[in-house]
Amino acid sequence: MTETSPASLYPGHRVLAMFPFYNEQDRLAEMAPRLRPGLVDKFIGVSDGSTDLGPQVLRDGGIEVLEIAHAGAGACMKRAVRYAQENGYDIMVVMAGNNKDNPEEIPRLLDPILNEGCDYVQGSRFLPGGGYPHLPAFRFFAIKLLSLLFSFYTLRRCTELTNGFRAYSLRLFADPRIDIWQEWLDGYEYEYYIHWKVHAYGYKIKEVPVIKSYPAKKGMRYSKIRPFIGWWHMLRPFI
Repeated sequence: MTETSPASLYPGHRVLAMFPFYNEQDRLAEMAPRLRPGLVDKFIGVSDGSTDLGPQVLRDGGIEVLEIAHAGAGACMKRAVRYAQENGYDIMVVMAGNNKDNPEEIPRLLDPILNEGCDYVQGSRFLPGGGYPHLPAFRFFAIKLLSLLFSFYTLRRCTELTNGFRAYSLRLFADPRIDIWQEWLDGYEYEYYIHWKVHAYGYKIKEVPVIKSYPAKKGMRYSKIRPFIGWWHMLRPFI
């Protein structure tokens, strides 16, 4: 079922912002009020088979929710791409479903696509103007190492590889060389697969500064990416 097409906030474009989530009801309750009108044409959450009240929390806050069987973050993003294609959106913003990203920074991600002809915009915590409050030290060094390796691999400067706060033109998926519908991309591989492909095929890319905030309270789980197994999912698209 497709939706009607009201006038867009961005003339000539329709922008969808999506976030995958799995059992994040408390953080979604904090996040939902921040998803205000005027930033994008529509926000949607994609539930990866959540068993808590997260989907209802969002619906109570006026946010549409798509639900899929538990398959992974990539499967959620693919579902959002399909939704965007079916409903006339041409730009998609991806953000975290655990309240670590600031929706007010979405215009930073969109500006290079709308005004500079970019195809893919990566949010970076490590550019001037960005930040990473309470980022665990181990994760800081792991991110830096992965970004450095990617820079050597592509011969292009990369300050940020793992931040899921990004935006891209859906015209990328008209390129048969970028086949996101492969089943092995249902997990975290999806994000790194696209990141690699846009670099490999010469698309116009830009990094912009963003702030990603981690929980200040020690002991709180800040990511569902598991060490070693999750890192393999990140590296697999490059091998």
